[in-house]
Amino acid sequence: MFKSGFVNIIGKPNVGKSTLMNALVGEKMSIITPKPQTTRHRILGILSGENFQLIFSDTPGFIDNPAYRMQKTMNSSVRGSFEDADLLVWVSEFSEPDNSLEALHESLNTLEIPLVLVLNKIDLLTRDEILGWIERKRNIFPNAHFFAVSALRQTQTEDLLTFIKENLPEGPEYYPADQLTDRNERFFVAEIIREKILLQYKQEIPYSVEVRVESFKEDVTTSGKPIVMIQATIFASRKSQKPILIGRGGSSLKALGEASRMDIEKFLASKVYLELFVKIRENWRDDEHSLKQFGYEG
Repeated sequence: MFKSGFVNIIGKPNVGKSTLMNALVGEKMSIITPKPQTTRHRILGILSGENFQLIFSDTPGFIDNPAYRMQKTMNSSVRGSFEDADLLVWVSEFSEPDNSLEALHESLNTLEIPLVLVLNKIDLLTRDEILGWIERKRNIFPNAHFFAVSALRQTQTEDLLTFIKENLPEGPEYYPADQLTDRNERFFVAEIIREKILLQYKQEIPYSVEVRVESFKEDVTTSGKPIVMIQATIFASRKSQKPILIGRGGSSLKALGEASRMDIEKFLASKVYLELFVKIRENWRDDEHSLKQFGYEG
């Protein structure tokens, strides 16, 4: 019997959804930073075995009061994950209040598919805290299944994976067995650059920019070694952000390029020549055309 299905992961920003998916798939599918709202797009991570195929979907963190059209679109993708899931995983953390995601509670309690509530970051908790959290949540979601894990340390993630495998329906192989994701190399290159922006810059800058790969060409060096030539544009939402991104004498952009290139080379297993440009796209987070161009709206 072959089992397969779509396992959609939801939760608030910065609770460890991406870390959990990466741990379950065994590959780095989603970028991870300590900052909230790191994930902006639904990303599939595909885990295939002899008699199963799990298609994990890492969704953006649900935002209670979205300030931009982009955030509203991100929330829509979370709601949409209810419709195409065979199993839904809600990742939470101990400090999250019981009324978190209250707008989704009714939908969660009327699901006709398995709902799994995952308490993450248990390496920071006591046993009594873990048991108390499960008891509180069980009163709110009586039909849910509960797991306590540390996605970062991969504690008890194998138990969660076993449960998921056992509770998916019989189904076909949706993707080739050697395929790891639905996204192409350009997408992950842009995500690597955005990850470095989140780590390097402060305040509003990381949330006000979008990265688009303009050119991606495989070539060979003069010595005959393979090289990937990449040009990418960082779009800022205000003119005042451009000099911050570039830095004095181009120092900030150079540091960003070096950090990005190193990880891109690891990802592509090839030497990379990376050029970064900065352009202004005023208020792109509220602009329908820009959001479609950047892949937020269909």
